[in-house]
Amino acid sequence: MEKEYSAVTKMPDIRVKIRIAIVLGIINVLLGASYFGLTHYAVKTVQVDGNKHYSAEEIKAMVMTGFLGDNSLYLSLKYKNKGIEIVAFVETMDVVVQSNDTIRIIVYEKALAGYVQYLGRYMYFDNEGVVVETSKVTTKGIPQVTGLSFDHVVLHEKLPVENDQIFQNILTITKLLNKYDVLCDKIQFDENYNIILGYNAVKVKIGAMENLDEKLMQLPQILPSLAGETGTLDLQNYTADRKSVTFEKGK
Repeated sequence: MEKEYSAVTKMPDIRVKIRIAIVLGIINVLLGASYFGLTHYAVKTVQVDGNKHYSAEEIKAMVMTGFLGDNSLYLSLKYKNKGIEIVAFVETMDVVVQSNDTIRIIVYEKALAGYVQYLGRYMYFDNEGVVVETSKVTTKGIPQVTGLSFDHVVLHEKLPVENDQIFQNILTITKLLNKYDVLCDKIQFDENYNIILGYNAVKVKIGAMENLDEKLMQLPQILPSLAGETGTLDLQNYTADRKSVTFEKGK
């Protein structure tokens, strides 16, 4: 009877040991899988395209958030068939996992034609003159527009100017400036809607919209020679037939 009692008492010990071994085995497998997932899918290379208002580092900080924000497997699941929205100046962002350690963030920024300064803030408007964003900082590549008359500004509404044609003119100007790779800091309109472009300390008098293409195509050849200069470049009377160009140095 004593031997039988001893055999019965040993059975539960064996079962407990087996269960412990199974649990430890599962834990080891999970730890191994976790380690593999954390190391093999760790993002080492991030390519950011399409960003102007935000730096690449700022874009990465918006996308790669949370404990697993630098894990490509987690990011692929998080942003699968889903863009990132509700970011100022950005329509959406797409996250593309190119390999286990490389992702690409594609930024689609809002189409901005220019900005006006109002009550200490920069009010950015689109090609139709609708104010789409406000900011306390300027954006490189987006010109300041001056000479427009308005008495109030409302976000997501059109700038209340007298001449709506001005926005089409701004669009035409910015398209040509992009075409010739001579983006300016400022687009100024006088009371007759004549155009003056600002390039640091150099002003470029364009005049009316007539012969605009012929005038602006001269800038890539002229502006480099004026680097460091202060003054006014006059292209108001330039035409294909009359190549009138003058530069008056400032004091």
